[in-house]
Amino acid sequence: MNILNKALTILVAASLPAFAASAQDALPSTPVKDVSTGKKVAFNETISPGKVTLVSFWATWCVPCKKEIKNIRERLPQWHKEADFNYMTVSIDESRAEGLVRSYAKAQGWDFPYYIDPNKDLSRSLNFQNVPFTIIVDKSGKVAYMHAGYEEGGEIDVFAKVKELASK
Repeated sequence: MNILNKALTILVAASLPAFAASAQDALPSTPVKDVSTGKKVAFNETISPGKVTLVSFWATWCVPCKKEIKNIRERLPQWHKEADFNYMTVSIDESRAEGLVRSYAKAQGWDFPYYIDPNKDLSRSLNFQNVPFTIIVDKSGKVAYMHAGYEEGGEIDVFAKVKELASK
């Protein structure tokens, strides 16, 4: 094994406990801004108690993020027939891009809540840096699943986890 592979192996192994430890943590009360109303709200208050919630973190400049949200949105009507859950998005764009977030969401016909985390405070609270990033919050209000990145069709695996958690 060359030095680069060894370094990568060590880096990945060292980060796994931190990633695993962050699952099942209570949600942070970090404020996010509801883009449709302009009001700030604590992130943990955006989640309905007793209901599974799927959260997609994204940015207006992130092509894979937009593709993931589009694919999820197209499947939501069918998925809601199969499982009782909420869906929302949180943009990590800077505050000056709030208008872009709002216009994009409206142009796409989003009928689910969408928020903005302009200073990336929530991103830091949840310990991630890059988007797309997905979390699933279980019925007890704890992070039950986290996933970084997006690959076409990956939303199917995410929904399987949502379904599993919603059925408990």
